[in-house]
Amino acid sequence: MARAGRPRTFDRTAALHAAMELFWRHGYEGVSMKMIETRLGLAPTSVYAAFGSKEALFEEAVELYDPDGDTLTDRALGLTGIRDSIEALLRDNAEAYVDPTTPAGCMLVLAAVNLGAGHDQVGERLARRRHRDAEKIRRRIERARAEGELPLGLDVDRAAALLVTILHGLSIQARDGYRRDQVLGIVDAAMLGWDALVRAAS
Repeated sequence: MARAGRPRTFDRTAALHAAMELFWRHGYEGVSMKMIETRLGLAPTSVYAAFGSKEALFEEAVELYDPDGDTLTDRALGLTGIRDSIEALLRDNAEAYVDPTTPAGCMLVLAAVNLGAGHDQVGERLARRRHRDAEKIRRRIERARAEGELPLGLDVDRAAALLVTILHGLSIQARDGYRRDQVLGIVDAAMLGWDALVRAAS
C-alpha cells in the first residue's frame, strides 16, 4: 500500500510577499478573498488561520512594503548633504516605481484608491504612513536649514510639500506606464526646481 505523501509546508513569508504584490498591483478594494486564495494556493480556512482577515493581511503586507526606518526614503534622508539627500529621495523612489520586477508605483499611494464604504480605516492607515514619511522629509529639510546648509528664508513646510507631491505624482505616472527615462527626466526637472527654490529663499 502506497505511503501518503507529506503535507506541503506552508511558507508564511512567501505567502505574505505574494499578498503584498496583489494589493500593490490591484489595491485593497480590487483584491478579493478568492484572488488571495488562488494566488497563495491556500484554502479559505488556511488563509483565515494564518492571517485572520483580509484587512489584517493587508496591514501585514503594508508593513512588509514599508518598514519604518528601512525604506528608500529613510536611506536617502540619512545622506549627509541636503541636495544629495533630496536627489536620492526622488531618484531612488522613481527607479523603484518603474522597476519591472515589481508592480508599478508606490503601494502607499495606490493601494487605497476607490475604497468602498466601510473601509475608511484602511485609507486612514495608509494616509498616516504617508504623513509620517512627509514629516521625515520636513524634519530633514528643517535640520539642514538649522545647520546653515539651507537659507533661513526657506519655507520648510512648502519645500517638503513640494517633494511629497512630486513623489506621489511620479507614482501615478509610473502606474500609467511611464518609462525609466521619463520618470528620471522628471526628477532632473524637479532638482532644477529645488535649486531655484533654494536660490529664491537666499
